[in-house]
Amino acid sequence: MIRFSLICEHEHEFEAWFRSNDDFDTQKRRGFVDCPACGSRKVDKALMAPAVSTGRKRESIALAMGEAQKQALAQLKAMADKVRENADYVGDKFAEEARKIHFGESDPRGIYGEATLDEAKSLAEDGVEFMPIPSFPDDRN
Repeated sequence: MIRFSLICEHEHEFEAWFRSNDDFDTQKRRGFVDCPACGSRKVDKALMAPAVSTGRKRESIALAMGEAQKQALAQLKAMADKVRENADYVGDKFAEEARKIHFGESDPRGIYGEATLDEAKSLAEDGVEFMPIPSFPDDRN
């Protein structure tokens, strides 16, 4: 997933996540990208500073978050923890297992694991429902 900084024709700035640059372009062309402040569909990518990895990055992120962002992050972490507690870890066999469950070759159950971008695209094309779960630096399998 890629986070884009976006700006509408009225100069409202916001962020949104997309699978790829092409995904953003397709959604914009189909009218699926609009400004949350005013509803304008005339939205473009704003200039973004590149993400540079430094030893102080985690500190900068923590300092930049307001209370609402910290609460949202905590909720995401709780959701990811709940998925891991109530699902079977299948490692790099995720795509194979998800497809077997979808087509009735395995008993239905919650699973999580890893998949390549190509495997995820193939699952989506086959109509298999799945979603990425956030990963945090302190997560352990």
